[in-house]
Amino acid sequence: MLVWVVLICVVVMLGAAVAVLFLKNLMAVTVAASVVSVALSVLFMALQAPDVALAEAAVGAGVSSVIFALTLRRVGLWKLDADKEK
Repeated sequence: MLVWVVLICVVVMLGAAVAVLFLKNLMAVTVAASVVSVALSVLFMALQAPDVALAEAAVGAGVSSVIFALTLRRVGLWKLDADKEK
């Protein structure tokens, strides 16, 4: 069972990391980076490191994502591609 959890986490992390490289929408990049962090925290839980998993979830997925999103909004790059065409 542990092998499957680790394998799924690694596949999700790799998929989200590749998505970060190729997505054009910066808010989607922020969400994909958060997915990498959440998958990493699940991986830490599977490896029996709950303190590290909690810190990764709080800082990586929580605080970093909020800071990235607020920065994109402040700079004016937070709009979706559909909004730009109007």
